[in-house]
Amino acid sequence: MKHLGLAVIITVGVIMILLLWLNIYSRHGQSRKVPDFFGLTMEQTAALAKKSKMKYLIIDSVYTSLVPRGCVAEQNPRPGFKVKKWRSIALTINAFRPEMVAMPNLVDLPLRQAKALIESSGLEMGNKTYKSDLSIDVVLNQLHKGKDIAENDSIQKGSIIDLVLGKGLSNQRTSVPNLIGMNLKPAKDRILNTSLNLGTYILDNTILTTEDTLNAFVYKQNPEFKDDATLQYGSSIYIWLTIDSLKLPNDSLTIVADTLLPELLN
Repeated sequence: MKHLGLAVIITVGVIMILLLWLNIYSRHGQSRKVPDFFGLTMEQTAALAKKSKMKYLIIDSVYTSLVPRGCVAEQNPRPGFKVKKWRSIALTINAFRPEMVAMPNLVDLPLRQAKALIESSGLEMGNKTYKSDLSIDVVLNQLHKGKDIAENDSIQKGSIIDLVLGKGLSNQRTSVPNLIGMNLKPAKDRILNTSLNLGTYILDNTILTTEDTLNAFVYKQNPEFKDDATLQYGSSIYIWLTIDSLKLPNDSLTIVADTLLPELLN
């Protein structure tokens, strides 16, 4: 009985020590928010990681125009996600040497096809200008920084390509799209698909991080949407973005709810 009692005591003691060790090792109940490393240099990243009691690991490099070379372009987990201290944050940095791609031939292509080819080539759609021609919404010239660029010319990945398009032989006009409640990228795509240009977008003071920018939606546009409102091809539309749903007209709240609800449920 003594030996049996001793064995039970030893077993219980080992289990308690093991549970205590696991609790300390896993830092049970201790968590902190992941800081935003986007756009930081390696020195700034190291300082912020140390201050936040976290580690970081560079797993890849890409080339993007969103941040300077050598700065953080992406991170996982996202800013604000809760993790335990001294956990590693996976970072992707902007490459020091830009990746080069071959310029595709867009001349004589319809606008939609040209836009798809620009994006699939790693380039970005820029502004559209129109001039009188027999064709309508067909590419007449492809430009980079205001100059013609020929097919197969080497160009930096992510560069902006402007297009000169035909507008027919009359003053062609298009309807003003309704952008209220839309996120930035869908709003920009709708503008481009209606043969217009995004003049600029303005962020209000509720938008503090890159994640806020991605989740922000349009609460104001100029020109305003009206059923009979039209603009000449190539005109610009200006938009204002927020994450404050109170700034939206009442009839637009449903649009934002449909957009944000799946994210909240996840």
